[in-house]
Amino acid sequence: MDDSRIRELLAPYGVNADSQLCERIRKYTELLLAWNRKISLTAVTEPDQIVRFHFGESLFAIKRGHVEKSRLADVGSGAGFPGLPLAMVLPELDVTLIESNSKKTAFLSEVVRRLGLKNVLVWRGRMESEKSSRPFDFIVARALGDYEGLAQWAKDRLAPSGKLVLWVGEEDASKISALKGWDWETPIPIPNSRNRTILIGTREGSH
Repeated sequence: MDDSRIRELLAPYGVNADSQLCERIRKYTELLLAWNRKISLTAVTEPDQIVRFHFGESLFAIKRGHVEKSRLADVGSGAGFPGLPLAMVLPELDVTLIESNSKKTAFLSEVVRRLGLKNVLVWRGRMESEKSSRPFDFIVARALGDYEGLAQWAKDRLAPSGKLVLWVGEEDASKISALKGWDWETPIPIPNSRNRTILIGTREGSH
């Protein structure tokens, strides 16, 4: 897949991909498909769809979630989305990938090594076991499932003005928005998706 095709696929998400990002996306996609034959990382295996569904949707949050120079945790990182694409585009973002599955953390570590990402830490364990002393400015999750548990944990681990950013379907967004103790923004529809949104929350009273 050449640079112009990658740029075309990412354009609807507000991403202007330079040649370094295009090269990293190609390497990452090759690794993802190679490892996916051995361990289950993604059901999306067509390169165009990987760029759209994984990279485009992950990077869409930069425009809408105000992710910038800060500290970010990606909980249940799995194949590395959204944390790794955000780290690729924002070198000043300090990213921790939290993943309990040892085979998936081996994959994540290999991607980090092969792409030369100096701003990423891979943490093997459950979110509750992550005990670094500094709070996070952003806690993100995509297709995690246990959003109530995540929201409870995030209350203790977010900086005072920190944000919880979730990639969820409209139905889940509605349920999560009812969780007490949080102020939720209106869900942001993700381009080229069916009923998928980005939901951004801050702790009640943190404004």
